[in-house]
Amino acid sequence: MTAAGLAAVVLAAALLWNGSSGLAALAGGVAGVLAALSLAVASVRATRSRRRSTSWRWLAAGAVTWVAGAGVRPVAEGTPFVLTFADLLLLVGTVLLAIGCGQTARRRAYGRSLLHYVLGAYISGASLFAVCWVLLLAPAYAGAEEPGTLVLPVLCLLATCAVAPAVLAARSAGRRVGVAALITLAAITAEEFATALGRMDGSGASPLAVLPACAAFLLLSAAPWSGRALVRPPRSTPSALLDGMPLILAGAATVVLVIRVIAGPVQRPVAVLPVVAASVVLVLLAKVFFLALTTASMRGTVESGERRLMHLAESAGDVVLVCDPDGMMREMGPGVEALYGYHPQELVGRSIFDYVHSEDAEAVQAALRAMSDDETHDRQSACRLACRVRAADGTWRPAESVATRHPSEGEDLVLISTRDVSDQVALRNQVAHLTFHDGVTGLPNRAYFEERTREVLARRTGGRTAVVFLDLDGFTGVNDSVGHAAGDHLLSQASRRMRAVLRTGDTLARWGGDEFAVLIESGSPGGAGGSAGSGGSGDAQVAIDLAERLVRAVSSEPFRVADRDIALTASVGVAFADEDITSGDLIRNADVATARAKELGGRRVEVFAAHMHADVVRRLELAADLQRALLAEQFALEYQPVVDLATSRVTAVEALVRWWRGGTFAPPRQFLGAAEDTGLIVPLGEWVLGQACRDVAAWRASSWDIGLSLNLSSRQITAPRFVETVEAALSESGLPPSALTLEVIEEMLVEDAEEIIERLSRLRELGVKLAIDDFGTGYASLALLRRLQVDIIKIDPSFVAGLGRDDALTMLTRTIVGVGHDLGLVVVAEGIECPEQLELLREMGCTRGQGYLVARPMAARGVDTLMPTNLSPLQNTA
Repeated sequence: MTAAGLAAVVLAAALLWNGSSGLAALAGGVAGVLAALSLAVASVRATRSRRRSTSWRWLAAGAVTWVAGAGVRPVAEGTPFVLTFADLLLLVGTVLLAIGCGQTARRRAYGRSLLHYVLGAYISGASLFAVCWVLLLAPAYAGAEEPGTLVLPVLCLLATCAVAPAVLAARSAGRRVGVAALITLAAITAEEFATALGRMDGSGASPLAVLPACAAFLLLSAAPWSGRALVRPPRSTPSALLDGMPLILAGAATVVLVIRVIAGPVQRPVAVLPVVAASVVLVLLAKVFFLALTTASMRGTVESGERRLMHLAESAGDVVLVCDPDGMMREMGPGVEALYGYHPQELVGRSIFDYVHSEDAEAVQAALRAMSDDETHDRQSACRLACRVRAADGTWRPAESVATRHPSEGEDLVLISTRDVSDQVALRNQVAHLTFHDGVTGLPNRAYFEERTREVLARRTGGRTAVVFLDLDGFTGVNDSVGHAAGDHLLSQASRRMRAVLRTGDTLARWGGDEFAVLIESGSPGGAGGSAGSGGSGDAQVAIDLAERLVRAVSSEPFRVADRDIALTASVGVAFADEDITSGDLIRNADVATARAKELGGRRVEVFAAHMHADVVRRLELAADLQRALLAEQFALEYQPVVDLATSRVTAVEALVRWWRGGTFAPPRQFLGAAEDTGLIVPLGEWVLGQACRDVAAWRASSWDIGLSLNLSSRQITAPRFVETVEAALSESGLPPSALTLEVIEEMLVEDAEEIIERLSRLRELGVKLAIDDFGTGYASLALLRRLQVDIIKIDPSFVAGLGRDDALTMLTRTIVGVGHDLGLVVVAEGIECPEQLELLREMGCTRGQGYLVARPMAARGVDTLMPTNLSPLQNTA
């Protein structure tokens, strides 16, 4: 602010001294002061951009200095110096404006070096000076009284040429200020040339010469505050045009000079033009020399980079080659010998398409064409290629390549770096196989089967698509007896048997565990064991026949595993696809049908029916109700007496659980199966054991020698801490172990023999008695009596029901009673319902019995009525 005020004072004094040009000088001074003030204020406010505020301070200082020089110029006129002190101020102001103008650009016009930047500016300035000399300055300079007056305008011209390329190439937000400053420099240069002409011919400077500078300073003062550039230059001048501008100006100067020489002789003195031309030639030679040095350096750098690139690629196991756009190989790296078995010189001059798979050649050709086609605007400089390459041994190996443009000596070549990815492709294929295949059997897995079923249902046009589920009966015991490795071997054998009976178009998959699934597509071609149906009922019969063949394939002969033969059966379910069924529902239906076949004893085929799904839903609802009933204590116990058939004395009671559901008791057959499947049988059994032990212990406390009998399921026995649970129930109730009898059926001892026998044996060592329920209906009754030390056998009610009517059943019952006596076991007959059965059992020597004739199940209060007289129901009914 102080400098601007001082410049205004100096300008006013100059106006009093030189009244002839007062208005012009006043206008220039006011414009310069306004520009200085505007730029100074803008520089204070521009705190976000340090570059912008710095450039505005330079411009403001230049404007103040130039105005001060213009103001004192009238005072300095007539001094005997080439450059007066006013001219020095004008020169300093111009230089400061040029610095500020250059600061507005965010990058230089010439990115090579400062030397190229200076040389270009000199060539441009010298060329423009030569044009001005020929057209304007030469006549006036011939009789000039002050020839040194050209120094200041020439320096201003060089300053303008120095900053012009940077401003024109800039793309920054401050470009409008830079353009305004460049216009100001051009106006100052024009004003100084006009002043120099006036001095040389003695007429003095015209008052109008300062007007362009005034307008330029006004434009500069408004530039920081305008949202848009006041002068609309192009967005950015192409760098190629800026690089060639010095040569263009030099050529223009040459043309002007030639025309002037042709038009007439150049007035003397003529020494200026040779000096200028010689300097321009020398500068151009220097520029060419430095360009040659730079080009050689860049070429060496590029060649060194190419060598390093090839060495790096070959060190990484890649093959590097150079070819033309037609695929003809020009150079070949030595890595090709180790990777593909070819000698490098053997491949040079041959086409790469001789070694690329024919199916991949078209894509490679298109990529090379896209990189070399000059007519397309989207010409690629690099691309990735995937193809198969033939090795020297004739094998096709997958490869990944990166191709880049490689111009060399005016020829457009392509550099290709190729890597063998056989291992990666093999790994990806293996991962994909493992993702959709089972690792044990090699069959497709669940994910593949579900996806395949969706695809088949989506494109079916007719016929009946079916899904068959197969579950191996008794497979759980295989893992427990011979180990999981042997179990996996058995699954592999089973999958091979099933594949042998399937048709070609059928999809066999391992669903999980010991379950397999088969997708039967309508109209599939026939294979081993059958032919395709034509649709409708024919397709349905084909699916059912195939399911039966699967059952026979699994059950036909034992599997040889771990040096032993293991016989298994299969439960199979079949579900057919309806019109709008989804793949998930179709698979679910087949699974439901398989569960139904398993419930019915296995080794059979069940076709899904709608009621099966309803049964499953009811079973789930029943399981939820059971869980709530356990929490709400909705269960109760009833006891069925066991009497001594000889003395009619009640010796024990069998505890039976009842569920009070909806105001009525639900029979055990309605909920015990669901409890077993869901695992709720374990907490329910623990409650029954605890409550029954407490009731019987209370009766025994009244001097009644009575025992307790409980039925157990395999899930209860194999539950964690089963033995500890029984011990805790006996300890808490005070019931002696000898008063407790645990009953199991023979099937449990066959399927889960090892673990169940081990746990029951531990309880027997504590004094708990063991009984085999439903004796005579199992697989190997006598063998079980040898493996497990039992105390009681209970004859199945089916044998008792035939006494007196079926001689075979009567004989079998007599045999069982005799075997029991011979082994020292207590024999209990179940299901006694008529006097004839009771008499025959007594005649056979059966010691104990139970049934509706003896006594019906009763609540604990009913058992209490038997205790005072210790009379049996038989005596009461007699």
